Amino acid sequence: MAWADTLSGGEKPGADGPYLFYNEDGSVRLVSIGQEGNILDTVFVSGLPGDFSVRVEGQSGKYAFDVPVVRKCWPQWNYRQARRTFIMSDIHGKMDIAVELLIRNGVVDKGLRWSFGRNHLVVIGDVFDRGEDVTQILWLLYKLETEAEKAGGRLSFLLGNHEPMVLAGDLRYTEKKYLDVADTLGLTVPALYGSNTELGRWLATRNTIEKAGRNIFVHAGLGPEMPGLGLTIPEINLAVSSGLFKDRAQRYADPVLKTLYTNPGPLWYRGLVLEEERYNPIEPSELETVLGYFDAARMYVGHTVMNDITVLWDGRVIAVNVDYEENLRSGRSMAVLLRRGRISYLF
Repeated sequence: MAWADTLSGGEKPGADGPYLFYNEDGSVRLVSIGQEGNILDTVFVSGLPGDFSVRVEGQSGKYAFDVPVVRKCWPQWNYRQARRTFIMSDIHGKMDIAVELLIRNGVVDKGLRWSFGRNHLVVIGDVFDRGEDVTQILWLLYKLETEAEKAGGRLSFLLGNHEPMVLAGDLRYTEKKYLDVADTLGLTVPALYGSNTELGRWLATRNTIEKAGRNIFVHAGLGPEMPGLGLTIPEINLAVSSGLFKDRAQRYADPVLKTLYTNPGPLWYRGLVLEEERYNPIEPSELETVLGYFDAARMYVGHTVMNDITVLWDGRVIAVNVDYEENLRSGRSMAVLLRRGRISYLF
């Protein structure tokens, strides 16, 4: 049965995947879904052949590219600031808009190859949910990370709150497409990206916080409770990763993970950008303490949707999450370029 046969009303599902599963017996399963909903399900009994690549097609068929499957390691969390740093956040499965933004600003070429040289692309979390190209965007970032490294540049994809939400089975914002894919394959949505998959293994080695010079990048923000944990940035990164494939109850059973995975933590804290009491808005002295603890002068955050790129706290906090579709229509900014310490807005 093709996946399309499971849908009602003659709807064409569009492409999805690929999903690459590592089995306990050493075999590898590769599942791809074509534009018409046809499923290609292949098992490599003796593991993947050398120099193996997967073919990725966008949901609409507009984009297609090959991704070499390579061994991925933990990236650095602290590095010198590149000459140019392109910063965006919360793509949420909207591949067409994200790709056009990257092409228009010279980060990738029309073949979706890295063209940003020795510079730095930062994506501050939340590829999952709300859109229908989640898997394809993950593969694109996976590919660009390798290409950037070969060019002497860098791609940083940080974890947001929606990555661990989906992996823990919180699917309230997940498109029906992924529920249908998982059901057709006899799996759950979290299992599509589980710890035995190539994308899951990659996600498990993504940082939550990174620094370039004295600029810090984190999905939601670092609130006043963070210094009290007494953790370094790499310790926070490792802790969040250790809870990535745990469910909510397991995360909450650990006091440190509960802080990191709830409102005070780096994946959820909104008190840097919102003033309502329920968000525990930060005080000026607390912000100075947080920045001092992490030896940073400026923090870039996503998570909370703003009407435009927004500079807060006398330039010490830059909020970069916007409604891409609305800002594209209205001509408002969609990303940030940091160049020699100066911020430019990108469209």
